[in-house]
Amino acid sequence: MLTELIDGLRPGDPRPALPGATRGELAELVRGYAVALAHLDPGDTIALAVRPGPRSLATLLAAYHLGLRVAVLDPTAGPDVLRARLALAAPRLVLADAAAQAVAGWAARLARRAHLALPELGAIAPVRTIGRRLPGSPPALRPLPGRLPRPYEGEGDSVIVFTSGTTTRPRAVVHTRRSISAGMTAVRDLVRPEPDVPVVGGTFFVLLPSLASGAPVAFPSRRSLARQLRELRPQATYLTPPQVRNALAAGTRFTGRVYSGSAPVSAALLRSVRRSGASEAWGVYALTEVFPAAAVEESEKSAFTGEGDLVGRLLPGVTARVSPDASAVAGAAAAAASGELLLGGPTAADRYLGEEPFEWVATGDIGRVLDDRSVVLGGRAKDMILRRAENIYPGLYEPSLHVPGVELALLVGVPAGDGDERVVAVVQKADGATEREVRAALREPLARMGSARPDEVVFDRIPLAGRSRKPDRRATAALAARR
Repeated sequence: MLTELIDGLRPGDPRPALPGATRGELAELVRGYAVALAHLDPGDTIALAVRPGPRSLATLLAAYHLGLRVAVLDPTAGPDVLRARLALAAPRLVLADAAAQAVAGWAARLARRAHLALPELGAIAPVRTIGRRLPGSPPALRPLPGRLPRPYEGEGDSVIVFTSGTTTRPRAVVHTRRSISAGMTAVRDLVRPEPDVPVVGGTFFVLLPSLASGAPVAFPSRRSLARQLRELRPQATYLTPPQVRNALAAGTRFTGRVYSGSAPVSAALLRSVRRSGASEAWGVYALTEVFPAAAVEESEKSAFTGEGDLVGRLLPGVTARVSPDASAVAGAAAAAASGELLLGGPTAADRYLGEEPFEWVATGDIGRVLDDRSVVLGGRAKDMILRRAENIYPGLYEPSLHVPGVELALLVGVPAGDGDERVVAVVQKADGATEREVRAALREPLARMGSARPDEVVFDRIPLAGRSRKPDRRATAALAARR
């Protein structure tokens, strides 16, 4: 699909592509950045810290055209986590816009208040500036004139997306050219975008299939989504559940089809979307490792009366089984058994960076697969906390909580309603330490946790379990909920 999109962009095409660029202007940017990056070899890694927009999209498409691998930088993860992640990815080049450079440099202290932070980028690899260059910034990577280089036609890695792990052993999902294209084809077939009618969505997995189908894309407005949807009347809108809830609270009226994912989507939320004007309201089940996996429309989800959360039918090509019962394969009558849900298929990532390829992707979700290929979830098996549609992995941040005066510390999630959670740090003081002293010592580590910063810090003894007397996360989460 990405090759089709690049080939379909024509210089001079006046039709809108996304805010700030026509399809013709996007074509020129893709060609120019491909020429500028042509000195790199297929398989080389570039790290990308550029805000969503025409230039970040053009850079991504140019990298795909050349067979390069893109490591996506998330400035909300905190500088310590990002430094470890970049050491694992080992990019040959870092591409950053002025905002990312400010977060890593002169505006770092101010940015941390907004939970944004990047390590000093120049210490990792050579840096080039994308877009507007400020005084003192690294040299600009400017789109260069010339013919579009020959496309890379082989297979290989395409995108690195960092997820869980620890600061000493970060974990990154590696999608190949094949899995990225398959995932975007699955989104296109689900969303069914028509040419020249707007689509509203903020992720590349929504943006690229829409553009490939000839539909212009607008990023969801942070200030006035209701007004944006009223003026654009999009054929399809993709929002996270928190964005949907905020939109409904503001009295937003929807048009066309609405899709929501990245966090649990309740039947009640989808019904509210339908009542607010949407012709269809879909919940999408997806992971970083498998995007997308399943989808369900409001009418089917509302009609489900069984136990658990119906997240929909597996999309074409996606396969599933339940561990440890290897016989519970999607489509088989035995697939009603519950256990950890394992997924596979063309939209699945290849591996975690530095590890062996997946046989199956372990979702960390407890679930079962019905004989019509429908997936029903019954909670999470892994430690991940889900807040405002963002995955927070405790193991990444808990080591930083063990400052002098702290004997033990855990990050746990406390239900906040409709699938969302609050993040709570439960801290067990060492003998002789005071709460005031520990809070003072935690001030800087908490500031460096970025968007994972806990909503509350609770001081209490952490429950232990098992022969090894390991911290009991479930009991600690229950303790935090009571507190």
